[in-house]
Amino acid sequence: MTKEQDGIRYRRAQSVTRAEEIQAVEKKVRDSQPDKPCHKPRDSLFSWTSEFNNFTGFVNWAFLLLSIGSLRLLLENFIKYGIRVDPLQWIYVLTGLNEGGSGHPAVILIIYSLIPITTCLLVEKGLAVEIIPNTVGLVTHIVNLIVLILLPMIVIHVKEGFNLVGASVVTSFYTVLFLKMWSYIQVNQWCRTTHQKRRSSMRRSSASYSSLRKPSENNVDSSSEQLESKEKELVQYPDNLNLRDMLYFLCAPTLCYELNFPRTDRIRKRFLIKRIFEVIAGTQIVFCVIQQYMIPSIINSLIPFSNMDIAETTERLLKLAIPNHLAWLIFFYITFHSYLNLIGELLQFADRNFYADWWNAKDVDTFWRSWNLPVHRWAVRHLYLPIVEMGFNKFLAGVSVFFLSAFFHEYMVSVPLKTYKIWAFTGMMSQIPLSSLANYVQKRFGSRWGNMIVWSSLILGQPLCIMMYYHDYVITHYGESLLEEYGHI
Repeated sequence: MTKEQDGIRYRRAQSVTRAEEIQAVEKKVRDSQPDKPCHKPRDSLFSWTSEFNNFTGFVNWAFLLLSIGSLRLLLENFIKYGIRVDPLQWIYVLTGLNEGGSGHPAVILIIYSLIPITTCLLVEKGLAVEIIPNTVGLVTHIVNLIVLILLPMIVIHVKEGFNLVGASVVTSFYTVLFLKMWSYIQVNQWCRTTHQKRRSSMRRSSASYSSLRKPSENNVDSSSEQLESKEKELVQYPDNLNLRDMLYFLCAPTLCYELNFPRTDRIRKRFLIKRIFEVIAGTQIVFCVIQQYMIPSIINSLIPFSNMDIAETTERLLKLAIPNHLAWLIFFYITFHSYLNLIGELLQFADRNFYADWWNAKDVDTFWRSWNLPVHRWAVRHLYLPIVEMGFNKFLAGVSVFFLSAFFHEYMVSVPLKTYKIWAFTGMMSQIPLSSLANYVQKRFGSRWGNMIVWSSLILGQPLCIMMYYHDYVITHYGESLLEEYGHI
């Protein structure tokens, strides 16, 4: 650095210090004047340079305004539709009596699931004792999983007597069972490979074993013996291959199989009672919101959506968005907090990390990694990492995860409705470009705007999907004559 540059920097530092000194001197001079000055250099509170960050009053104002608006919508709904909440109607819907069904095919399908479960366990036991070749066992597992996921599609489509709720329960149950059995098969494959390697290495070491050992090997042997004794306290492969272990995993609030799950010492009765109350009360609140607010809005959206009236359809969409989002939030709480904690407490399952702070997600990727941790752990452990370890790039692995998730979203919607469209599939796959958009917005304008994109997709995307499926369901099962009938009302 030259002397001239040093001089420039020195003079700049002097000028700043001199300005501060002048300002301080000027303040002293002004304060000594008889006019009692009350002004000083300062910014407005709404300026970025003011460093003001206490907006508690605005939060209270927004909450009060939201409460007043919600109260107006509540009164408008009661005046227009009356009280639509009817618990007996839900009993008819859940039992299928509203559709004249006398049988219970959903219960039969759930009981039938014991067959693929038993088949999976028997194949794993055969592979463990090496009476079934690896190739035959792998093909059997693949066929078993394919039949497991296709069976509800065929039976629900062909068999009469399936109500919407029963079909939804069956598809959700078989989806969870498919993911759990995939994990069970893959984890036992990892254990079997390691077990076979250990046996072969023990045979080689025993063949070359020498009774003469060096004194320095005693400490190593003692530490290895301690490690082996601790390992013996845990369940080892293939001792885990029994029906009790498999049924515990199938009931546990996780999708990822382990030979030794972390367990709690006792069941907390007070905690259990709270979770039971939350599940019962929360479910009733969701039913009330659906009956009182969502169903009328969905029915009223049929004609505008069919006529492609953009203005009226948008109004119906916004009207449906609030109750739908409220029902979704309550459903999230009673599912991922109340119900999973309830099952975990009953089974003394210690890992209760079912969700993260997804409400603070600054981009779409963070949201999908946070809001459903059991599925996220399964996707990373059993799909994403195996694809990467096979030599494929991370983008392809991520697309594969979204593709499987999109398939099961469509599976759990289209099969119960018997309306085979691709709206849910398209919605999930559209998360990939939406993720790129959210990342750009987050980097360009800050994390707050990225978080707003996440919330906007949740609030508006779901009711739009509901309106689309309801329209297609009416067209598929009742024809356009019902549209004409609604149009004259």
